[in-house]
Amino acid sequence: MASSTRPLAVVTGASSGIGYELAKQCAQNGFDLVIAADRPLDQAAQDLRGLGAQVETVQADLAMLDGINTLYSALKGRPVDALLANAGHGLGHGFLDQDFEEVRHVIDTNVTGTLYLIQKVGKDMRARGQGRILITGSIAGFMPGSFQAVYNGTKAFIDSFSFALRNELKDSGVTVTCLMPGPTDTEFFERADMEDTKVGQGSKDDPADVAKVGFQAMMRGDGDVVSGWKNKIQTSVATVTPAGVLAEQHRRMAEPGSGKA
Repeated sequence: MASSTRPLAVVTGASSGIGYELAKQCAQNGFDLVIAADRPLDQAAQDLRGLGAQVETVQADLAMLDGINTLYSALKGRPVDALLANAGHGLGHGFLDQDFEEVRHVIDTNVTGTLYLIQKVGKDMRARGQGRILITGSIAGFMPGSFQAVYNGTKAFIDSFSFALRNELKDSGVTVTCLMPGPTDTEFFERADMEDTKVGQGSKDDPADVAKVGFQAMMRGDGDVVSGWKNKIQTSVATVTPAGVLAEQHRRMAEPGSGKA
């Protein structure tokens, strides 16, 4: 990446969906970009350069520590002003019916790789005394995810982790924001094999709207933001609803075949 005086943002999971829209928000607001995903990024990079940003791409498996090391090396020591840790994916069907390699990949993408990247970039930010971290959690972290148990479990971890890290860094000049979207119109449900579920076939939020809410919250330094008023209501209700009731509600939305008439 050529020398630039513009601030630098790193966005993971940027090939499509919320991550792509977060990268667009960064480009439209004066950031250069390093974008990463486990899928091709050529079209995303072309779009973002059209918005005036310098863009470097890293295609790597962000579930693997080597993939995170490849991304970190691509920074070439340039200070990161904003880290938008968005990479993640889900997995439908009952836990005992899932292939454990797929289970592990969800955990390693959503949790292990995400934390490793945050630690590496976060240490640099703390040493400089400035930086912004946006972590994409989910309202799924508020409820036991029957037939989506591993994904919801990882998001419960990420939601909790983000608040703890924010507190640890409260006097450091580094802010941590957790973006918690609800069902969003992305490739998530296709990739998770959940297209025949009620939630997979239901109404979803626009990823551009979700990303704008998250970006603005990050720039304000907010601790967390739930995108969409329906999702705000759902999270409020979830905090006072017994876990067993939430699990049964989630079952009705995520059980395979629940979307069929």
